Amino acid sequence: MSIKVIIMDVDGTLSNSQKVITPKTKEALIKAEEAGAILILASGRPTSGLRDFARELKMDQHHGLLVCYNGSKVVDCETDEVLFNQALSVEEAKAVLEHMKKFDRVRPMIDKGEYMYVTNVYDNMIQWNGKPFNVMEYESRGGKYKLCEIDDLAEFVDFPLNKILTTSDPEYLQAHYKEMEAPFKDTLSCMFTGDFYFEFTAKGIDKAKALDSVLKPMGYTQDEMIAFGDGHNDASMVKYAGTGVAMANAVQDLKDIADDITLSNDEDGIAESLYKYMPKIKL
Repeated sequence: MSIKVIIMDVDGTLSNSQKVITPKTKEALIKAEEAGAILILASGRPTSGLRDFARELKMDQHHGLLVCYNGSKVVDCETDEVLFNQALSVEEAKAVLEHMKKFDRVRPMIDKGEYMYVTNVYDNMIQWNGKPFNVMEYESRGGKYKLCEIDDLAEFVDFPLNKILTTSDPEYLQAHYKEMEAPFKDTLSCMFTGDFYFEFTAKGIDKAKALDSVLKPMGYTQDEMIAFGDGHNDASMVKYAGTGVAMANAVQDLKDIADDITLSNDEDGIAESLYKYMPKIKL
């Protein structure tokens, strides 16, 4: 069965360490589109954080899709139509944000429109890989957000949220994530999406559910799909696709369940794999 759907995580997968798409990978993906395949970006990022990548890959000209917020929202690149959306309720969001107050080193981040809201814009540094890292600048720039400070996020929220993102030093999250998720373990999806990110979304939400919700009605079958990822939150889609590929830089858990392992995101791993599974595009 030929590949008709190419699904990709962004950070650590599609983009390299400099957060850009390399020329070889870009060329391979556009060739695949011209050969009739559709591209899907499936990321924890918000919609606004995916649009530049989508335009660069000409997805707005080839019926591409954006799976945002780890699968809680799917948007058509050409029409901007929302094809799937399952957000946290206001009550669920308030409960999570209230609970997070118990963890003094955890910083919640939520978004609405062009703004990302936090409790303290100056409390923005974590320790990552042995160095100070401005996580709020990183997240707000990546999502194309302006930063706004709100004293009490739980009181402020009166609108559904596609996700609640929390951050801290990786060691702190590892030590406390079970306490953070405990009240919501049976009612929400709670997961690491990076070593310094722990997220809350609606129950049952993951990338595979979002893909299944939109691709089946379009007539695509799983054996026509190839999916690329590097993180724990990519596991559902790597298992869902007929061909699931882990990057060389992926976490070991993902490599263990993948059908194949390609080169790293700094070595054009996606391009190398596409030339293997779609040899006609290398002509």
